[in-house]
Amino acid sequence: MDIVTTPTGSPVAMVHANNSASDLSAWVKLFSQFSKMIGSNISTSELYQVLFNTALTEAEPDAGGLSGYGYYSGENITVVPEGRPLLVRQPDSEFTIGNLMRFHFFTAFGAIKIGMRILSDEKVLTDNIVAQGGVFKTPIVAQKLLAAALNTDITVMKTAGEGGPWGMAVLSLYTINKKTTQTLDDFLDNNVFINEKYETLSPEPEDVQGFEQFMERYVAGLDIELTAIKALPSKKEKE
Repeated sequence: MDIVTTPTGSPVAMVHANNSASDLSAWVKLFSQFSKMIGSNISTSELYQVLFNTALTEAEPDAGGLSGYGYYSGENITVVPEGRPLLVRQPDSEFTIGNLMRFHFFTAFGAIKIGMRILSDEKVLTDNIVAQGGVFKTPIVAQKLLAAALNTDITVMKTAGEGGPWGMAVLSLYTINKKTTQTLDDFLDNNVFINEKYETLSPEPEDVQGFEQFMERYVAGLDIELTAIKALPSKKEKE
């Protein structure tokens, strides 16, 4: 966790997590391979949409008792030194595609949730967060589940999937085209985001409760992740 600033110098409390939706994408790739094996012509974008939507339409609020960690690398917030992607379920867990997808969204937001709890304890509170990243290209799903995870309003713009390079391009555009005394804030308001389309979703109580139940398992099971690191050394360690 760091204290940084925006390009205009406003203070920012940053919760930095090393792992997010990489494991979610890996599972979608697995389903894509299966779809090709059975002769399906579904496109990758369509497959993402179908699978992501099941996390809302065919899943239980707490992801059916599933747990685990999409850790491809170490995670500072949870004090885990290396990554071992894990899916953990009990014999009576509801192992369905919808719950699997919902679980992967939940675990993608797990470390961030712990960091946000720390900020909350420090009296740093939020009433709205603007989210961006490729996972938000599919409408509603990730936005709705992130609202549940952070228990706050989540706003997603049409440009949410563009990421950091798009932001750097905007800064370059400002440098080249700004008026002599025009501030960056004014340029963004009147030249970039003036006609921007966006949507804001509020958390739903049932989803918030389901995520909190998931987080209980997430925190309690961190020893499983640490045990996997010890029991399954990395290739580099073997060498």
